[in-house]
Amino acid sequence: MKKHSLYDDDGEILRDKPWIFRTYAGHSNAKTSNQLYRSNLAKGQTGLSIAFDLPTQCGYSSNHPIARPEIGKVGVPINSLDDFHVLFDELPLSQMNTSMTINASSMWLLALYIALAQERGEDIAKLQGTTQNDIIKEYLARGTYIFPPAASMNMIAEMYEYCLKNLPKWNPSNICSYHLQEAGASPVQELSFALASAIGILDLIKERNKFSADDGDFEKIVGRISFFVNSGIRFVEETCKMRAFTELWDEITKDRYGVKNERYRRFRYGVQVNSLGLTEAQPENNAWRILIETLGVSLSRKARCRALQLPAWNEAFCLPHPWDQQWSIRLQQILAYETDLLEYPDIFDGNPVISSKTEELKKEARQEIDKILGMGGVQKAVESGYMKSKLVNSMSHRMSRINTGEQIVVGLNRWTEGLRSPLLGSENIKSEQGGGIFSVDPKAAQETLKCLEQSLAKRDDNKVKLALAKLEKNALKGEQLMEASIECALARVTTGEWANTLRQVLGEYKPLTGIESQKLHFDNEQLQALIQRINNFIENYGHRPRMVVAKPGLDGHSNGAELIALSARHAGFDVIYAGIRLSPEEIVRSAIEENTDVIGISVLSGSHLELVKDILEKLSELGAKDHIPLVLGGIIPKEDIKDLEKLGIKAIFGPSDYELTKVIAKVMDVVEEKEKAIAKAN
Repeated sequence: MKKHSLYDDDGEILRDKPWIFRTYAGHSNAKTSNQLYRSNLAKGQTGLSIAFDLPTQCGYSSNHPIARPEIGKVGVPINSLDDFHVLFDELPLSQMNTSMTINASSMWLLALYIALAQERGEDIAKLQGTTQNDIIKEYLARGTYIFPPAASMNMIAEMYEYCLKNLPKWNPSNICSYHLQEAGASPVQELSFALASAIGILDLIKERNKFSADDGDFEKIVGRISFFVNSGIRFVEETCKMRAFTELWDEITKDRYGVKNERYRRFRYGVQVNSLGLTEAQPENNAWRILIETLGVSLSRKARCRALQLPAWNEAFCLPHPWDQQWSIRLQQILAYETDLLEYPDIFDGNPVISSKTEELKKEARQEIDKILGMGGVQKAVESGYMKSKLVNSMSHRMSRINTGEQIVVGLNRWTEGLRSPLLGSENIKSEQGGGIFSVDPKAAQETLKCLEQSLAKRDDNKVKLALAKLEKNALKGEQLMEASIECALARVTTGEWANTLRQVLGEYKPLTGIESQKLHFDNEQLQALIQRINNFIENYGHRPRMVVAKPGLDGHSNGAELIALSARHAGFDVIYAGIRLSPEEIVRSAIEENTDVIGISVLSGSHLELVKDILEKLSELGAKDHIPLVLGGIIPKEDIKDLEKLGIKAIFGPSDYELTKVIAKVMDVVEEKEKAIAKAN
């Protein structure tokens, strides 16, 4: 047999080292999450990927009114350094590789991590890991932003400067195209938007000029840039996208920044495979989707990921159980250790299909990058609404293809009949088992609040005041915030106190919604019938049906709300959509002032019961509870539907309700029922 470069002189196979095995995990509270991490590590996971709850991501302490419905729902709540001591109990920081999915408040979470190492007596120079910290992605797709773009970019740049000297093995930011694909981005948009974001950060760092060029510090900074990428179901296209990423990044770092050391030009990336394509319908199919998507970032050696985390088969409708996450870890282990994947050079080199598609993607991505740079860079492209508008347009095209059947999703819009999945288990299944629906124990939030109260009671208030005063002073003067944040962490400043201090100085960001001047891209008999029905309504009642589309709470996943707003408008509704993070009072006042026929609520964070109750309470206070009906969409467990209907929700839509015309038709049922009731009462 002919030797290749992965054989040693004795003919023994030299296997590549496997990527880092991760699962994205964290829920309920710090104690529960610590137990989950230790369990997953014992099963063969080799790195942590920490999910933080929405209040932590958005800079609120758990005792803030807007935070309470969201505590521990989609990640672990962190209020102070005391929580980090619990979260990382018995986990050796200097031996771990820790990824933290945190963006707007990433400086704060890194400060907590450093402070924890200092209090434990561990060498912070040995800390390894990543803060995701790509705020551009937040403005476009995820929605957990806090500060305006310029301030956020400066914070990211400062983290690079601090880590260069103090945490040389830490990746201060993780340019994240993952959520761009979740928001509908094409491969070209993923490539161009992510690379333009990295260019924006590096250009700013050069402009700040706070490093030594003679020592090769800038090259080292370039070498700490990492990426977090989404791998979708179109295997060939995804493989080519990853090869294009590696080649374009080498090109950019060499030609634009003059990086000579090949090591610092490597495209270093981690992956979570696509969650958007996972379906609530026939969820067992998701296991095969996850496997195929994993191959797109592992088969090509030149573009193989450095870290991989896989969703669980049931993440279309709930948090995964420990067994579900174990199943995902086992998939990675089988691929890395049972197959011969890691024993060969790149098996795609010289393939004409792969080469041609890769070059096509690179060419189109270069053109888009040049367009963004021509606008003044990624910050300007965000602030102008250009990038958000492009994503909304791409998502509307995607959903139009699914609605017309042009894009087949097995079990969702084709071959929908099938046996019930035995993986779903029974309603009484225990949470530590696989299958069934996982839900967060309500008592966990109370434990979090109790721990927060204890931390507040025992801390030195004078140290807190001094630390926050220094943070505020430095922010006002444009001086360093990283060391001041570490001092805050050591003083037991809370997440909300840190963020609020900076909000007062730096301000808060309110983006464009992205739906302006957008439309859907399909037409069929059902749509025409709905349009005629709405025209009849206008003729009978003298006005267009009017709908407020609302996202209450802190959930920033706005794709569903945007599509419903576009669909309703496309059919003939007047639509009021003001973006994300609306309070119940703002939603209700908007509905009353606009003389709304129906309020459509979108919630994907698991906080639907609490948020619906808050909105109904506010409607009641303002005397509109009997006049404005509510409909609800999101990830809604079936066992909650009866409770929601008892509260008065008129229609409920879940992940399987992909046919937008049918959804709007059901909303129209609610509007007509309301008008008939008014006519009858009069």
